[in-house]
Amino acid sequence: MAKPNPTKGARTNAALILNEVVVQQRSLNTALAQYLPHVDEKDRGFCQQLCYSSLRHYPTLQFIVHQLIKKPFKAKDKDIEQLLILGILQLRFLNTPDHAAISETVDASKKLKKVWAGGLLNACLRNYLRQQEQIEQKLLANDPANYGHPSWLLSQYQQDWPESWQDITNANNKQPPMMLRVNQQKVSREAYLQQLKSEQIAASIIEATDQGILLDQPCDVYKLPGFEEGWVSVQDGSAQLATTILDIKPGQRVLDACAAPGGKTCHILETSPENDVTAIDISSDRLLQIQQNTDRLGLHATLVAADAADTNHWWNGQAFDRILIDAPCTGSGVIRRHPDIKLLRHPEDIDTLASKQQALLDNLWPLLKADGLMVYTTCSAFKKENEQQIEAFLQRHPDAEEVKLSSTPATARPFGYQRLPGDDVMDGFYYACLRRK
Repeated sequence: MAKPNPTKGARTNAALILNEVVVQQRSLNTALAQYLPHVDEKDRGFCQQLCYSSLRHYPTLQFIVHQLIKKPFKAKDKDIEQLLILGILQLRFLNTPDHAAISETVDASKKLKKVWAGGLLNACLRNYLRQQEQIEQKLLANDPANYGHPSWLLSQYQQDWPESWQDITNANNKQPPMMLRVNQQKVSREAYLQQLKSEQIAASIIEATDQGILLDQPCDVYKLPGFEEGWVSVQDGSAQLATTILDIKPGQRVLDACAAPGGKTCHILETSPENDVTAIDISSDRLLQIQQNTDRLGLHATLVAADAADTNHWWNGQAFDRILIDAPCTGSGVIRRHPDIKLLRHPEDIDTLASKQQALLDNLWPLLKADGLMVYTTCSAFKKENEQQIEAFLQRHPDAEEVKLSSTPATARPFGYQRLPGDDVMDGFYYACLRRK
């Protein structure tokens, strides 16, 4: 594994980060956390842009690269392949001037101590410019390359949403907007909107939410008024709706299963801070994120590191009024925020995750009080993880009934509600509200 080095610059470090994701199959967040602190501060924003944009378009860029090289790169030279990916990205998607994209890419190979690759990169990028029209014609005839998704993912969208799959893939390939959740215990949404206006930060209310605000342009969170004092958190509007459906009231005992990084836990507590809230996550490291978030917002939850489905190991026998299952899923509704999903997920993951989701639903259901509510939510767009999962659950549990919501959070489906990626500019999410008879 190559070491991060601030002297290598944005492009070189972006190539090394891409290599970690593509070759080592590490998550982008993990790779960024390792490399970014060592990148010169002035280069960090550009480095991140290169990583996110290249992963968002990786199947397209990889197809183009394969048109330009005569034989595959050796395993030890995959970092050079990532540099070529980044060079094509700058020419095709980022409108970087041709001479800058080529010369900087060639220069980056020297910083990797692979001077021999400069001539190859220079030739490939110049050939791309010369052959662009022919390559684009070939690309149009290849659906995974044209729509920028691996073939299995594209097929699954086409199977589940035959009339919407192109809208979904288009939304997945765009940079997501930045949304905020206003902490109602600190400030009203209207008052915070005025604060943003006074700071020259253009924003508007997300009508479908109670506390959501949409920024016209993403910005550094530390430039947001009151961020460090806990006035706001960054959270997509779709995620905010999950807590709204829980219908939190004072005096309730609430379980947030699979809670990290804690956005919904904090939203539950912002709604009713005195409630007894337990947040469980299988990763003790990720529980630290919940702790940091509750500390910043001045809130308290009981944190438990455990497999939520393994109730014999953590439950004390006291039932809950509300249970939120934010189930592990393919993330096929939030690819615009996590573009490494295109490379890290595989078709067999759908069945594996569906089994985990079923275990969570079945094992947590007995922990719910009579007349209590369980909200099941995923950030997936696949029916097997969502409406088909809930249909099967209702067949297995005659003491469960689905609550039809008067204010619908998304498009009503035969079971639950589905928001597809990009609907109302929000992330793709699924929700089902279940009552115990």
